[in-house]
Amino acid sequence: MEKEQFSNRRPGIIGEEKFRQYAVLIPMIDSSDITYLLFEKRSDKLRRQPGEICFPGGKLEAGESLQACAVRETIEELRVLRQQIEVTGPGDIYISPFNLMIHPFIGIIKDYQDTFSTDEVDEIIKVPLDFFRNHQPEKFESKLITEPPEDFPYEWIPGGIKYPWAKGTYDILFYQYENWIIWGMTAQIVKSAVNLIDQYHLK
Repeated sequence: MEKEQFSNRRPGIIGEEKFRQYAVLIPMIDSSDITYLLFEKRSDKLRRQPGEICFPGGKLEAGESLQACAVRETIEELRVLRQQIEVTGPGDIYISPFNLMIHPFIGIIKDYQDTFSTDEVDEIIKVPLDFFRNHQPEKFESKLITEPPEDFPYEWIPGGIKYPWAKGTYDILFYQYENWIIWGMTAQIVKSAVNLIDQYHLK
């Protein structure tokens, strides 16, 4: 790389190599002049987060772009064709305090016929976009603390074992729609995506 390229580089994220990278699609579907966000209830047979409500998506594979990952996973999980998916653009990245990074893409699924893979999905859930416009999520604050390992070299830092470690928090959000609870990372992504949809007049 040349010095001239530096001013135009996309900044990286320090420690990004330790984060698991995932991509999801936030699918909008239209029915009877109503726009819905489409969610999945994860199969109870899955090892990770069985029974939870999420968007279609999954782990980034080697050599794959983030958008391609979101589309591939959507095709697999919802049993749709590539030509049914129109990716409108990227959402905001969700960075979890637990070494997880999720890259959302907002899009439209055309002519969706309620199909899904029973291997990964128990059922699909359609929530009107206006529900999220008209309802703010319930918010609960969770604390983050620093817990150094037993062999931590306290003698190397000012204050030693009494060093005043910074404390942090993160919000856990909940939306309640009919009998469904949309919470955690998915709720954070929903809140951000709905703001973007309105800001850019996507729907």
